[in-house]
Amino acid sequence: MRIATWNVNSITARLPRLLAWLESSGTDVLCIQETKTTAEGFPAAELRELGYESAVNATGRWNGVALVSRVGLDDVVLGLPGGPDYEGVEEPRAISATCGGVRLWSVYVPNGREVDHDHYAYKLRWFEALKAAVAEDAAGRRPFAVLGDFNVAPTDEDVYDPAVFEGLTHVTPPERAALASLREAGLSDVVPRPLKYDRPYTYWDYRQLAFPKNRGMRIDLVYGNEPFAGAVKDSYVDREERKGKGASDHAPVVVDLEV
Repeated sequence: MRIATWNVNSITARLPRLLAWLESSGTDVLCIQETKTTAEGFPAAELRELGYESAVNATGRWNGVALVSRVGLDDVVLGLPGGPDYEGVEEPRAISATCGGVRLWSVYVPNGREVDHDHYAYKLRWFEALKAAVAEDAAGRRPFAVLGDFNVAPTDEDVYDPAVFEGLTHVTPPERAALASLREAGLSDVVPRPLKYDRPYTYWDYRQLAFPKNRGMRIDLVYGNEPFAGAVKDSYVDREERKGKGASDHAPVVVDLEV
């Protein structure tokens, strides 16, 4: 089974590329983040023509998540059970389902904005709720993984220059501690291999020629339990999909399982 995660940064803007990539990559299940569309506006019909079912949690703002699968889509849960809201709104940042016997979550963790911002505190609370929500599945015997844009680089090795990010979100000790705590629930980091260079970055800013200069970050992660991680045969960042006109600022992360 081939599973992938991809922050598409607007599924409407990225739809032609997304459909072409699904056909060429042979992906069975795709976890999508930052749909930037409503559930009604999600391109379920176009995906159905390729043989994919869709489950969507989106309200049309800048977030939104989805799961698309051609190996089944059962027991769908929208949202993060017990999760916090932000300014009175429960943002659509999580969705889970069982696909081909594998339980999967697609998550778009809050950005945090700035260290002293309310959104940063919200991000840390969101991580706490995520850990509580996945604990049972993480400890279970069924293959299980949380995939998505975590908006945290796990270590200094996951950013092109740690000095550039000093004092900024995505690299602070509390955020990295939240990731470490999530792993303590029984999950491990499935680190992909890069298709070019020596570090598997997944995100490059649109500005200042960040992608051609490989000034990236690894913030799109796959956290799997022991049965999931033990079934991984390969994992890579499809850096080619970050190239060219109309690309997302994130690249897909692909995981091949033998299940």
